[in-house]
Amino acid sequence: MKLSVLDLVPVVEGGTVGQALAEAALLAQVAERCGYQRYWVAEHHGMEGIAGAAVAVTLAHVGHHTSTIRLGAGGIMLPNHNPLVIAEQFGTLDALYPRRIDLGLGRAPGADQRIVRALRKEVNRAAEDFPQDVVELQAQFAGDRQVPLQATPGAGAKPQLWILGSSLFGAQLAAALGLPYAFASHFAPDHLDAALSLYRDRFQPSDALAKPYVMAAINAIAADTDEEAALLASSMDQSFVRLRSGNPGKLPPPVPGYRDTLPAPALAMLEHMRQVSAIGSVATVRERLAAFQQRTRADELIVSGSTFDPALRRRSLELTMQAAESLAEPA
Repeated sequence: MKLSVLDLVPVVEGGTVGQALAEAALLAQVAERCGYQRYWVAEHHGMEGIAGAAVAVTLAHVGHHTSTIRLGAGGIMLPNHNPLVIAEQFGTLDALYPRRIDLGLGRAPGADQRIVRALRKEVNRAAEDFPQDVVELQAQFAGDRQVPLQATPGAGAKPQLWILGSSLFGAQLAAALGLPYAFASHFAPDHLDAALSLYRDRFQPSDALAKPYVMAAINAIAADTDEEAALLASSMDQSFVRLRSGNPGKLPPPVPGYRDTLPAPALAMLEHMRQVSAIGSVATVRERLAAFQQRTRADELIVSGSTFDPALRRRSLELTMQAAESLAEPA
């Protein structure tokens, strides 16, 4: 089972952005040592609890502290940007860390209307232009002379392009362009099965990819016991409920029995959005990873999750890899 890491670069209560970025490098080092395939950072704006808004800069920092693990955006929300600028940023990363850079592209803005206005973008129109912008990025990296202004760095760079999605749209585009596809089932599980089926059914081979390649996201927190893992995950649960309640903030410390304190509607929302999860001991995580992989037939899983104590997140990555590796061992 191939595993990768999605990191929100969380800023904990009482912590700083500088500390969060330092912890991101340490997390990536553990992931590299344990054999994870990739370390990805997602684009989020205007959130005091997330330090990775400048994705390319964050990846450059992490790349300086690692040597082999692939580094990528999971993803860049392309409607927020001009494709030329993204080609320059990821062309630079590819020059710094050859054959290690992934560029996952999403259609959602990853922001509310305040951020949309701050970015000075017509996001609805930009979202409609998303397929065209992806093709333009491909042309920039290919050094296509038909592009009016070539990106430097960028032309000739070879980041691996991915299409990200939480609906059927991304699945259709990834299939049409013959690109690998990553589904955000860790927070948007509703269309998972339909999207993967559509992607595989409609996939068109390309120079980039001969056959479909799927990565699916799952929340994963591993600890010595199920009870400890549930406690660690309560920080992530609190953060998600606060976000959906319009009151986002820094990652809070864990709260014993947190879910038991929630009103029924909030609990139902949380359990629905977090249903794709592997939280528990090594045995529990092994069982849930296996069931999720069997359900999706994914070529790769990417694990998401944050803990208040960064050292316990690193420990969680170690235990999660132990769980995955034990699946290959004979009974």
